[in-house]
Amino acid sequence: MGFRNRTGLMAAVLIGMSTALPLPAAALDDSQKQEFGAFIREYLLANPEIVEEMRQALEIKKEAESRVMAQAAITNNKAAIFNAPEDIVLGNPAGDVTVVEFYDYNCGFCKRAMSDMTALLEKDPNVRFVLKEFPILGPDSLAAHRVAMSFRALAPEKYGDYHMKLLGGDVRATEEHAVEVAKEFGIDEAALRAGMDDPAIDKSIRQTYELANALGISGTPSFVIGDEAVFGAVGEEVLLGKIANMRQCESTVC
Repeated sequence: MGFRNRTGLMAAVLIGMSTALPLPAAALDDSQKQEFGAFIREYLLANPEIVEEMRQALEIKKEAESRVMAQAAITNNKAAIFNAPEDIVLGNPAGDVTVVEFYDYNCGFCKRAMSDMTALLEKDPNVRFVLKEFPILGPDSLAAHRVAMSFRALAPEKYGDYHMKLLGGDVRATEEHAVEVAKEFGIDEAALRAGMDDPAIDKSIRQTYELANALGISGTPSFVIGDEAVFGAVGEEVLLGKIANMRQCESTVC
């Protein structure tokens, strides 16, 4: 196979790759396959940036697929995501835009994102902020969230402050630590521990896991705003931008 033919065949394959229609293997005999394989290897070694471009293209494709999956999950689970009766709402209960956060009390990025949430609520009085208990960082996290959910049932009016103190602490959130913080708010320890056995807590956590799975959420913090799942501690300005877009065009991207 001459260089001109090899180059033409290479172009045909690249065109096929770009249109998801690869050249059939039957179009080449064994010697041509070997020669062409060596040619591709030589070309990629001489142009390694192509591999990085392919990796970036794959990431973009996966992100697009994740967005589509999340949008479908949001459409199919709006009530459970935005209006679950067991969730606590901070900010304006009648706000025109809702931000939902999935968080874990032992998540370092969640601790950082807490300042974004407080700043957002201070700057925008029309945001409704929903908290989703999502303990995924081991037994300590699960126990701490169970304490928090018992606290919420006993004193929902104090839960926002309790949440801030427990999440904002610089020690690991365990059952004992969560109980000690709750006692600082005047909560009876015996009642708090009894409430941890409420079957509704297990049901709520299980439903949150199911929602996260449907949305493609595997880490914390993660947010749902309008028609989009937002992964990671993206920062106050990004969240404010998406909220502004929701008001402008009823989507996070206008």
